[in-house]
Amino acid sequence: MTRAFVFPGQGSQAVGMGRELAANFAVAKSVFDEVDAALGQNLSALMFEGPEGDLTLTENAQPALMAVSVAVTRVLQAEKGLDLSKAAFVAGHSLGEYSALCAAGSISLADTARLLKLRGQSMQKAVPVGVGAMAAILGADLEAAREIAAEAAQGEVCVAANDNAPGQVVISGHKSAVERAMKIATERGFKRAVLLPVSAPFHCPLMQPAADAMAGALAGTSIQAPVAPLVANVTASAVTDPETIRRLLVEQVTGAVRWRESVLFMKEQGVTELVELGSGKVLAGLAKRIDKELTGLSVGAPADIDAFTLA
Repeated sequence: MTRAFVFPGQGSQAVGMGRELAANFAVAKSVFDEVDAALGQNLSALMFEGPEGDLTLTENAQPALMAVSVAVTRVLQAEKGLDLSKAAFVAGHSLGEYSALCAAGSISLADTARLLKLRGQSMQKAVPVGVGAMAAILGADLEAAREIAAEAAQGEVCVAANDNAPGQVVISGHKSAVERAMKIATERGFKRAVLLPVSAPFHCPLMQPAADAMAGALAGTSIQAPVAPLVANVTASAVTDPETIRRLLVEQVTGAVRWRESVLFMKEQGVTELVELGSGKVLAGLAKRIDKELTGLSVGAPADIDAFTLA
């Protein structure tokens, strides 16, 4: 069995996440304490108790999801002897790329928390609320979604933003263009087009102000080579060079999340199991949809940690 470790993105947050980890493992509590200190915010209380509306805010959800992923990783290292340097790859969905880099020793925990807080704030500020939107085109492959988005743009921004799995592509851009795309998709007989409950149009050119903010922040951040190669969202290929990682993290803000291709790349390199570390089970579920031969495993709670084996 050849494993890659993957880290979830926004949408996997839930009130109560991390609470059992903190109660059962001192190493997990220390992760949450360090993130709270780095942000000057009691983020862990928001994670454990809510309210959900505040946890869902992009600037809170991003560092919170990372904190849970890193806590799970460190508990597995302490309790099970997990050594990520023996993993084939690490990868993360959107903000999960930062979790992957932190877990793999590329960026410090405090720096990762601060970067994700800024990333969430700057993505939210980049486009006024109500101007942008995202929608899932269910049943469409990437090529079909790109054609629909291009036809719907009509001088506005509308692009394929997330290629999550076969038949699940997300488009992003100006709200009016996204709504046109949804109408075109329905008229062409695709299963469904669903507006996503997000506060901004992520992973499209409208996010350029956020990319600029991240470029400035990342320029002053120490980045080491990760202990396992990172499969980057924007290239769907492996990278270890710190300067390339820095550049790709900036490009990632406006670029598409090529998750389906990333998973297929790992499979082609011999990976047989994707282990999702953190909140929720989204990526483990996508693994099987992308390639039926892949196994997906989620580790996020003490019971999952107890059941986890290195063999």
